[in-house]
Amino acid sequence: MSALPTDTGLPFMKWHGAGNDFVIFDSRGREAVTSEALARALGDRHRGVGFDQLAEIRDSDAADIDLDFWNSDGSRAGACGNATRCVARYLFDEGGRDRLTIRTTRGVLEARLVDGEVHVNMGQPQTAWDEIPLAGDVDRLHLPLEGDPVGVGMGNPHAVFFVEDAEAIDVAGRGREVETDPLFPERTNVEFAQVRGRDEIRMRVWERGTGITLACGSGACATAVAAVERGLTDRTVRMEVDGGWLTLDWREDGVWMTGPTAHVFDATLTRAFLESV
Repeated sequence: MSALPTDTGLPFMKWHGAGNDFVIFDSRGREAVTSEALARALGDRHRGVGFDQLAEIRDSDAADIDLDFWNSDGSRAGACGNATRCVARYLFDEGGRDRLTIRTTRGVLEARLVDGEVHVNMGQPQTAWDEIPLAGDVDRLHLPLEGDPVGVGMGNPHAVFFVEDAEAIDVAGRGREVETDPLFPERTNVEFAQVRGRDEIRMRVWERGTGITLACGSGACATAVAAVERGLTDRTVRMEVDGGWLTLDWREDGVWMTGPTAHVFDATLTRAFLESV
């Protein structure tokens, strides 16, 4: 990891969006501090802080900020919609702006503050097999897995299963199994979606590198896209996840997501903890 920004430790923030929780480092004006080892140590809910993803804000030469994501097992995440909304809220709260560009490995995303709510455009879905990515050129609308899932990329790979009762699914068992299926060379997030109507979905999720989470922004986007492609819903839906509600709107310029954000606390990692990583 890079040199510490101070001799006294490393400040961080804890946020969540619909129960999807994050550690956030603001590394503007300094080098990045996150390493695989630090992400894994911090992600431990017993010996560290605990999070679904870690987000690090960095200076950018192509957008207002760059944003990096890490999973709790120390692996990198390509996108994280709820963390993006939380970071956007943090920057909007600094004042003076209501629009923001954010560069991630997904590309440059746009966030807007509208009537006090944060809206983030997560971009268009990735639909080519090698962009999702899949191990081969198969029919992604009907992946060759039990349960007939849809494959969608939203910066992360997703396998979306449509089920009769989302509450009855063994999310941990089935999610862990599908995450590591050879069809997904970079592993995959796994969503279980129950369509309640043309404008409403109940969704539960298993995230690669993390496990069951209360919400998943890129997973919500992927689920909304898959539902439209299967002809099950309209392009604007409300989605109930384990931690609350999100709104998804698949427009011409991408999939826009809106939902709650909460700044829980600020704290500082001790130097002793950092030196033990």
